[in-house]
Amino acid sequence: MENNNQTSTDFFLLGLFPPSEIGLFSFIFIVLIFLMALFGNMSMIIVILLDTHLHTPMYFLLSQLSLMDLNYISTIVPKMASNYLFGNKSISFIGCGVQSFFFITLAGAEGLLLACMAYDRYVAICFPLHYVIHMRKRVLVLMITGSWIMSSINSCAHNVYALHIPYCRSRTINHFFCDLPAMLTLACMDTWVYEYTVFVSTTLFLVLPFIGIACSYGRVLLTICRMHSTEGRKRAYSTCSTHLTVVTFYYAPFAYTYLRPRSLRTPTEDKILAVFYTILTPMLNPIIYSLRNKEVMGALRRVIQRICSV
Repeated sequence: MENNNQTSTDFFLLGLFPPSEIGLFSFIFIVLIFLMALFGNMSMIIVILLDTHLHTPMYFLLSQLSLMDLNYISTIVPKMASNYLFGNKSISFIGCGVQSFFFITLAGAEGLLLACMAYDRYVAICFPLHYVIHMRKRVLVLMITGSWIMSSINSCAHNVYALHIPYCRSRTINHFFCDLPAMLTLACMDTWVYEYTVFVSTTLFLVLPFIGIACSYGRVLLTICRMHSTEGRKRAYSTCSTHLTVVTFYYAPFAYTYLRPRSLRTPTEDKILAVFYTILTPMLNPIIYSLRNKEVMGALRRVIQRICSV
């Protein structure tokens, strides 16, 4: 096996599930989460598309979040499940690069999109009379395309570097997907420069957006406290608390993983934290945004009634 690892261009993913009953139970649990994420995010996209009451900037951004989550979890789980079911843990060199590209692109785009969603709520609550101006269609399109383009460029830079360095050790990656920092532990050259670029990228796509979100919601909470309408305060607070829950659940494990030096990271801890931002968050986003949102639930009922009547 070691000789094959040295001569083959494929990588080998150790995976997430141990070969035991606990591993089988974990596998079934992850597959159920994956199916829930697919159903939830597809439902959100369809409901927002079909119901005209939801054709607003906030829900357009939410539909983009569901689209990202749908692709995000589909980039990771199917390959992981296939490796576990068929016992073939290999992934081609090109396949590893493609998976890594989509993972980094979607992860960065979602981080920027959550900041855009926070800005949308900031303007809607703090400057409601100027909302139509600040969140006009052109601004919305720039937010979406900017998130995708900036994240794609960042992903290309990382993958070009990672796929052109020599790998002269065992090609066994101690992870359940092609995570570039985990791959670079197999390189036969010093990668300290790349470790600094990971730190910079994490700061730009996660830390700075999170700081912006925290500052905007600080202002939002002050504005909510000054509202005269009790119903308005409850509605605004519910929206903000929902978004902050999603943001914290996504940013915290991601930033904690990639901002630490390699010497302080362990493969087991990295895999556990990765489950949060690659699998659990895409499943929780549609649940949190739908169950705690009366407009989405009302739109869902209308769409179901329309389908049943047809």
